Amino acid sequence: FTDLGNVNMRRKLVAGNWKMNGSKASIKELLDGIKQGMADVSDADVCVCAPFVYLGEVESQLNGTTVAWGSQNISEQASGAYTGEISASMLNDFKCSYVIIGHSERRTLYGEDDALVAKKFAAVRAAGMVPVLCIGETLDERESGVTEEVVARQIDAVIDAEGIGAIGDAVIAYEPVWAIGTGKTATPEQAQEVHDFIRKRLAGHDATVAEKTR
Repeated sequence: FTDLGNVNMRRKLVAGNWKMNGSKASIKELLDGIKQGMADVSDADVCVCAPFVYLGEVESQLNGTTVAWGSQNISEQASGAYTGEISASMLNDFKCSYVIIGHSERRTLYGEDDALVAKKFAAVRAAGMVPVLCIGETLDERESGVTEEVVARQIDAVIDAEGIGAIGDAVIAYEPVWAIGTGKTATPEQAQEVHDFIRKRLAGHDATVAEKTR
């Protein structure tokens, strides 16, 4: 998730989402390579977001390094009879720093709506972790010319629930859903157009938050 805005004012974050991929062996190989490569990295934060079952492996291998780790999802519930769900306190047990919220695959494949995403955002933030709020439009939405409407709705759901200050504690990841697996590619200029819209949208609430949000 890279920010093409005023990068001189905001430290860059490079985050890898492994999705439903990996094994103990492949993770060790990948993390060994990342740790070696980090010797030359001083101007960006780096994070890997692993499947729940591998967070222990990731914590063990990255503990004491400059590489952060996080989760790909979270439950909005703190605890209870929610079979298969993972709570914020569980992620804290594994010292996760970041949690991806509202990824397009969670929205489209599993029906997570803006209201649920806002609740998950709140759970992450209350637990002291950084929400990585994923937003973006589908191909139909882009071709219909409603990109800004969709992005605004997704951001506003969080602002309405948590307040503009909460955005300053988070990362916004713009993901053009129409460019995933379609053969189409979003240009840096297209991404920057949406980044600019997002920052102006935030500035309408609080200019300071807009300027510092990654």
